[in-house]
Parts: sequence; structure tokens; C-alpha cells
Amino acid sequence: MGTSTGTRTLVTALAPAVWGTTYVVTTELLPAGHPLFAGLVRSLPAGLVVLAVLRVLPRGVWWWRSLLLGALNIGFFFPLLFVSAERLPGGVAATLGATQPLVVAGLAVGILRESPSWWRIGWGVAGAAGVGFVVLGPQAGLDPVGLLAGLAGALSMALGVTLTKHWRTDEVRPVVFAGWQLTAGGLVLLPLTALFEGRPPAVDLPGLGGYVWLGLVGGLVAYAVWFRGIGTLPVAAVALLGLISPLVAAALGAVVLDQTFGPVQALGFGMALTALAAGQLSAARGGGPGDAPTPPVEAIGVAGSGSRTVPTPPAPGTVPTAGRARTAPGTPGLQEPPRPVRRRAADALRGQPLPADRHV
Repeated sequence: MGTSTGTRTLVTALAPAVWGTTYVVTTELLPAGHPLFAGLVRSLPAGLVVLAVLRVLPRGVWWWRSLLLGALNIGFFFPLLFVSAERLPGGVAATLGATQPLVVAGLAVGILRESPSWWRIGWGVAGAAGVGFVVLGPQAGLDPVGLLAGLAGALSMALGVTLTKHWRTDEVRPVVFAGWQLTAGGLVLLPLTALFEGRPPAVDLPGLGGYVWLGLVGGLVAYAVWFRGIGTLPVAAVALLGLISPLVAAALGAVVLDQTFGPVQALGFGMALTALAAGQLSAARGGGPGDAPTPPVEAIGVAGSGSRTVPTPPAPGTVPTAGRARTAPGTPGLQEPPRPVRRRAADALRGQPLPADRHV
């Protein structure tokens, strides 16, 4: 794994690590019985702050794309997660969430047209099994509604991750992209919170600190880092990083809440960490199936600025056309691809002399 890729992976891993603190923060600091309100506070205020401060709004197709991505990654995911957590033991719910890398691998084939990375699929299975060893207990029941909610939540987040990769853009900063989705997800959660939980709970000082942590760090910062990682790393590798969240939750449960952590849990912890590391190494093995190069960045229109096209670097063995970009006949606005030229002609264009003994 290259240094830059390794650094991006480590930075992206901070997002699920922060999300792993949600359980202990919720149980120890926040008012009980208001999970939807916690999800609302985690998303909507941070998103509105981004819109108010940076004043960059989506335009065109990015209105409905932001709404869809915000609903999948936040607005739908949070309620499904909470239903699963309420109707199933925490270990079962966490194990269902750990199947997300496998769902992403399948969606990447259909949406991103990537060949399946059997290396990562295998480690995804191993990682989910490891999480199961860490969090499953002997009294793990299987409520049908909880199971459906857990699987639907994993599918929602997996589809959101895959579409975020498919529609990725470098035209706006990750914090702006996160702000759009946090606002959209919060707007989806707002009526659900009012319908099912009614008035907001009374909040004391520790609760206020918990909400600030969930909204600022667990919301804005974590999602900005997460979306940046999705845009620059293989989507299946990013999905595997999601295994960090239940592992951090289990570790904090053992340290902070004095929960049991025996030999079986230690074995599962090691399995999941091994799967995490091995899944990231796939790209360093020569770019196998499922590690196709990231597609060209799509142009995006934002209110307050004109749309522009992000140029794609010329392919090896080609030279860019000098001056204005030529347009392909019959296709307005579509740049003609660079023309292949012989190496001697390319050197001549650059004004570089050719050695007498050079053969082309």
C-alpha cells in the first residue's frame, strides 16, 4: 500500500472509529428514550451551519441526489438502526451491520461496473464473523422485524456509499458535500422525530456535551472525512473500514462500562482487525479485480458559481491539443479525446532534441 493511499485509509478510518463511540455516549450522557432526536441533532444543525457559513447550495440534479444520498446515509439509516437495536440484542444488530461490506461488493458490480473482488469479499465474510464473535452472546434472539430492519439498514448505508462513489465530485469540498447530505438526512428525520417522540427532552450539561460530540465530531467532521475517503479509495475497501465501528463500541464497553470481554471476544477482535488490514492490501497486490481506476470526476453545478468541467489527464502516448479544446463533430460541448502521436512527433512538439542513437 502506497504512503498516500495508506494515509488516506487511516484518515478515513477515523470516521467509523468516531461512530463507534455513539453507543457509550448515548447510554451514558444522553436522555433515554429519544434515539431519533439524537439522530436529528447529529445531522440537521451541523448541515445548516455548513449551508449558512459557506453558502454553497446544490444546483440541478444535485438537489435530488443530495436528498437521496442524505436519506440513504442518514435519514433512513438511523431509524432502521434504532429499530434493529431496540428489537434485537446489540450483538445481533451489530453483526447485521457488519454485513455492509458484502452488500457494497455486490452493488459495486451492478452500479459501478466493477469486477467482484473475491479477495475483499472473502475478508468481508471473515470480518463479519469476527464481529459476531465479539458481540454475540448466548441469549441472542432473532426477532423478524428487527432482522428485517437491520438488513434494510445495512442495505441503505451500502447503497448510499456506492452511489456516493458513483456520483463523486471534486467541484465542492468534502465538508460542503457532507453539509448537503446532513441537511437532507436531518429533514427526513425531522417529521419522524416529531411523530414518534414528540417534544424534545430536557437536556443537562453532560447531555449537551454528548449532543455536541455527536453533531460536530460524529456528524460534520466524520461524514466529511468519510465522503472524502469514498471518493479517493476503492469503495469495497472503504466499506470494510465500517467494521471498526462495532469493534470500537465493544472496546469502549469493556473499558468504560465494564462489560465482559473474554477469549472468544478477543479471537473475534483479532479476526476482524485482520480482515480490515487484509482488505486494504488488495490494491497493493497489483490492482486485481474490483480495483479498477477511479472514474473521471463528474462536473457539478452549485449556486453562486458557474459549472466547470474537471479535465481528465491525457492517456499515455498522447499529447493534449494546443489552444482551445476541439469539439467532436456533432456533439456540442464534448471535447475530442487526445490524439495518439508517435514519440518522435511528441518530442518535436515539446521542442526537445532527439539523440542521434535514439530509435522510435
